[in-house]
Amino acid sequence: MWFNKVIQILKLKDIRNKILFVLGVFVVFRIMANIPIPGIDVQKLKELFAGFQFFGLLNLFTGGALENLSIVMLGLGPYITGVIVMQLLTMIFPGLKAMYQEEGEIGRQKFNQYGRILTVPLAILQSFGLLTLLQRQQILGALTPNLLFISILTITAGCLFLMWLGELISEKGIGNGISLLIFAGIVASLPGDIRQLAVSWDPSKIPSYLLFFAIALIMIVMVIMINEARRNIPVTYAKRVRGTRLYGGSSTYLPLSVNPAGVIPIIFAISIILLPSMLANFLTGAGGILGNIAQSIAAFLGDIRVYGVLFFLLVVLFTYFYTAVTFDPKAISSNLQKMGGYIPGTRPGESTSKFLSYILNRILPIGALFLGLIAVLPSVIGAATGVVVFQFLIGGTSLLIVVSVVLETVRQVKSQLQMREYETF
Repeated sequence: MWFNKVIQILKLKDIRNKILFVLGVFVVFRIMANIPIPGIDVQKLKELFAGFQFFGLLNLFTGGALENLSIVMLGLGPYITGVIVMQLLTMIFPGLKAMYQEEGEIGRQKFNQYGRILTVPLAILQSFGLLTLLQRQQILGALTPNLLFISILTITAGCLFLMWLGELISEKGIGNGISLLIFAGIVASLPGDIRQLAVSWDPSKIPSYLLFFAIALIMIVMVIMINEARRNIPVTYAKRVRGTRLYGGSSTYLPLSVNPAGVIPIIFAISIILLPSMLANFLTGAGGILGNIAQSIAAFLGDIRVYGVLFFLLVVLFTYFYTAVTFDPKAISSNLQKMGGYIPGTRPGESTSKFLSYILNRILPIGALFLGLIAVLPSVIGAATGVVVFQFLIGGTSLLIVVSVVLETVRQVKSQLQMREYETF
């Protein structure tokens, strides 16, 4: 069945060209990810990434671009941060909230444009902070003001170029361009993992390998189930007479996702829990009271049990927080009422809003606990099996992104095929 679909895709010129365009952009991205900035101490760079989990996580999302200190070392991080900041600002500024939720496609385009503008100062700040940190760790040599300015400009331009490539994929390719570039960065480590597994192959570890891949398969199935799970709420539209025509009278449903926050809570939690740990490790050599406090914090957060519990609780907390930001039962109830829709057995208006909140509060704990569990499982699995390759198979954030992007892209390809079938019919 799937083989016939592949043949059908290859026969259709427009879909084939879209897929080839996406693959071509991936090639450009990988080439840029391997063009380093000059003056790097490779050995010290490896020690830095080995000592700080935060950099290892960022490197995973940039497809090794950060580890290579390439011109696109920031990846799409500043753009993602800008979008998240804009969404959080909707809680403070009602005008932004109205633009994002009530002004339709034009409002969302304007909102996204503000996110792109915010990417520029964020990229400048992140590139300056990263270059300064690498100089202090003696991974980079001393940069003159002129060379520092050029390096910041180059790294910022690389980030904006990736953002532009993502927009091109969305416009001329297939799928969401930004998501596909993040996906490409995550799976880029696969060839290196295969090579590492072949080089370090140990027949005595075959049971550990089998256990690792069995758990990875179970996690993939769990992610797909939770990612696709919906609570469908029936909605009926009243009949309306306009002139001589009768409108409405149809029934549909309002899908509520079990995991409405996606991977954002994990990203928030990682930022909150790893930043103090990173700062504490940098300040341990300062000496005096500050050094002792930093050493105590680093030891406390370095305990795998403390790290796991804090990580789990923060993910659950941010799941509720981000859902409250992005999902407004009152706005949905108001929109349904304006369109003549109602939930059978529930009065329009305030009663509908309370009903939606009640349903959301029943399904949200499942999504929150699932995100918390999948966030801490990689550490548990790595400790249990001793397998250090193919980490994206069990990494909570990376696995969620990979599965979500694959499912969404497959869904869009199927819709394109169905459109062609209707046209021929």
